[in-house]
Amino acid sequence: MNILILSRKRRFYSTRRLIEECRKLKHTPLVIDPLKCILYINHKASTILAKGIELSNIDVVVPRIGMVAVSYAISVIRQFEVMGIPVVNSNGPIARSRNKLGCLQLLAQNGIPVPETLISRYPRNLNKLIRLIGGTPIIMKLLKGTQGTGVILSESTQSVESVLETIWSLGEDILLQRFIKESKGRDIRVFIIGDRVAAAMRRYAKEGEFRSNIHKGGYGEPLKLSKEYEAIAIKSAKMIGLGVAGVDMLESKDGPLVIEVNSSPGFQGLEEATKLNIAKMIVEYAVKLGRMK
Repeated sequence: MNILILSRKRRFYSTRRLIEECRKLKHTPLVIDPLKCILYINHKASTILAKGIELSNIDVVVPRIGMVAVSYAISVIRQFEVMGIPVVNSNGPIARSRNKLGCLQLLAQNGIPVPETLISRYPRNLNKLIRLIGGTPIIMKLLKGTQGTGVILSESTQSVESVLETIWSLGEDILLQRFIKESKGRDIRVFIIGDRVAAAMRRYAKEGEFRSNIHKGGYGEPLKLSKEYEAIAIKSAKMIGLGVAGVDMLESKDGPLVIEVNSSPGFQGLEEATKLNIAKMIVEYAVKLGRMK
């Protein structure tokens, strides 16, 4: 089977591992940078060109989309879908997952517990707003950001006000979230493939850091999820519409809270912590989709 991996760089860990497992399973991997794809749109037949060839002989697409030119990459994925080629995560769910505010709104609407969150462009009554989500310290999150970037722990109203003024002056928005103190420096990453939990780990921040992302120097250890956490993680991925997802959760005194659903979750730390072959599971899931074409 011809498996196309949409990735900016072959050297990325996830891309290298997917190539490796494709070959072990006797499939043919092809890696294309989505930004180097040319979309040809015609009412009779639309296609995609890359590296001087037409990408029509593809059985299934595995997107690994970062934060660069997301809208164009999503357009590339949509074009493959127009061509009738199965995609592991389709364009709509990827777009939903990248909209942090919209993602939280959708999860909350469907009864999935999330941290109390505010977003405002009205600078008055800031103290009242902060008290509404438990008072300082609070978490501030840019709407664009991944792997822990754009996340700030603000200890005082003055620092919150300073950050807001800076962000608003740049024409950007930022989320304000209740700080879950009992979960400081740790979270849970649940890796969903299809309709099941493939693996889970608890992540810990390095000393002096509140963000537990592996890319920020954190580390993980394997975790056996309770049925409650497992059910919420699976439902979260399903609500966003993702076949492969990383669901990030906090352990609060009142139970699990979902903080993010990632459509291109890294899995180096997860493979190292759990010793499970996540890349192989993704390839097997992609092959299953390809055979349903």
